[in-house]
Amino acid sequence: MSAGTPPFGPQVFTPADAAYEQRVRDSFARQRVMSTIGAALTSVSPGEVVIELPFREDLTQQHGYLHAAIVTAIVDSACGYAAFSLMPVDAAVLTVEYKVNFLAPAAGRKFIAQGRVTKPGRTLTVTTGDVFAETDAGLKPIATMLATMMAVSHRETSG
Repeated sequence: MSAGTPPFGPQVFTPADAAYEQRVRDSFARQRVMSTIGAALTSVSPGEVVIELPFREDLTQQHGYLHAAIVTAIVDSACGYAAFSLMPVDAAVLTVEYKVNFLAPAAGRKFIAQGRVTKPGRTLTVTTGDVFAETDAGLKPIATMLATMMAVSHRETSG
């Protein structure tokens, strides 16, 4: 390893279910809150999910910024589905806890939430997520999340 090279790189995960992407997409399609706010699942890979949301005035708070609850909803879902992508076929995913730091007001044309698995586990999976606003000046970070997701087995519907 050369000087200045970090001792880590992108993590590579192997999903427990070969059909993980379709399972994630099917579950996302059943999540009514995402369709209500107009969010779209744009990328699914093992341990990483991207959700995008175009700006909508009806989702703003009193100052005209996208409401924090909406920002949190998309990054929570991105983290949850990143964890779900690595879970067994009979598992469902539930959020156990999260912490969000808001870095800047949520102003932009579109919001991009990326969830990534940090540490997968049989029951609990630790994830991180970031939300960026697409602006005229480029992508602007607006929120970051640390979340723990739980695999729940033997439910009537997975996901």
